[in-house]
Amino acid sequence: MGRPRTNDEAVRERLVLCATEMLATRPRESVTLRAVAAAAEASTTAVYSLFGGKDGLFGAVRDRAVTGLFEGLSAVSTSAEPLADLYALAVAYRGWARGHSHLYAVLFGGVQSFDPSGPVGAGDPIRPLLAAIDRGLAASVLAGEARSIALSIWGTLHGLVTLELAGALDTDTAEAAFRSTIHATLRGWTTPEVFRSLRQAEPAP
Repeated sequence: MGRPRTNDEAVRERLVLCATEMLATRPRESVTLRAVAAAAEASTTAVYSLFGGKDGLFGAVRDRAVTGLFEGLSAVSTSAEPLADLYALAVAYRGWARGHSHLYAVLFGGVQSFDPSGPVGAGDPIRPLLAAIDRGLAASVLAGEARSIALSIWGTLHGLVTLELAGALDTDTAEAAFRSTIHATLRGWTTPEVFRSLRQAEPAP
């Protein structure tokens, strides 16, 4: 059986998948070009032909993670209720992470660090969150600085999702913790008037 063509899209896909799994489950320094190529049943020459080298391959993995999360969050519909939209975005974030655990691990602790406080690009996963926060601020539902609110929500989400993916929380606990913690985080950034109305609407314990 001959060696796969270096410009074959099937080879490209195998290389990205194998690199994703290795970067999500091993220390980055232990992920060599030779190991990825061997796992993908390809040659190191294919990596250079398709990606320009190891950095290009790792960059392709990160790009897939960024694009996937952005598309997952961008699919959330916009409504007239900013708080409901923010909760829906949190649900979508968690759902994407659970369905793409290796890509999530790569994005937040693998190939390169994703900086949620950096410049917001056209395909940046933080953009849908900031847009919903801006709507909440414009509607006087939220109070504060948009980036601070975004980092607070993201930090809370990341902590919950990381614990869940690590198996530290069973299914029922993870679900209950997600609902209560995200609602509490969002409520904490509301204006005093909205905060009081949310508290009054809560069912008695």
